[in-house]
Amino acid sequence: MLHLDHITVIAPTLEEGTEHIRDCLDIDIPFGTRHPYMGTHNHRLQLGDHVYLEIVALDPKGTAPGRARWFGLDDQRKVREDWESGRRLRGWVANISSFKNLSPAHRSIFGEETALPFDTPEFSFSIPQDGSLPLDGAAPSLIDHWGNPTAMADIPDLGAQLRSFSLEHPDPEAIRSLYRDLEIGRQPSIVKGAQMRYEAKIETPAGMKTLT
Repeated sequence: MLHLDHITVIAPTLEEGTEHIRDCLDIDIPFGTRHPYMGTHNHRLQLGDHVYLEIVALDPKGTAPGRARWFGLDDQRKVREDWESGRRLRGWVANISSFKNLSPAHRSIFGEETALPFDTPEFSFSIPQDGSLPLDGAAPSLIDHWGNPTAMADIPDLGAQLRSFSLEHPDPEAIRSLYRDLEIGRQPSIVKGAQMRYEAKIETPAGMKTLT
């Protein structure tokens, strides 16, 4: 079974990402970490129940990893187009106990298992060959923590709690069927919509807020 690990805002820059979170949640998220093996960096925020929010962006001071980056971040034109269209909460990551448990029928959706960091691997992440989001983000990226889950103590807890997570999709039944096949715990609810779009309801110290 897969479980919700974190939700992702994919931003053209971290500055734009943190400003969006400030506008939506009235929260300033501290800097998280750099990923030198991917040429990206992030900010993170706890959302309760071992789930967190990540803002991830290309690191202008980073170096190219020699392969496609995760979260579709090599395609900055698409990242910008999605951002300007309001698709900012762009996807999510599910925890898988082992990539060996993934059905061969689904492997083409998620891409190859990539051990990271490359020199001293600590976890595995699914990255399609071109770095794109699985099913344009309708399917989660997958992470195997190798039995050592994310240390939530390393992620700021500013009193935010994820209350609901939903996905609009033109073909909701196809996505529901995929989620059933994957046996995903804490999956987003799915409703029909003209364009794929995520929404999260998050309770904050300032009240219930909506992140898109």
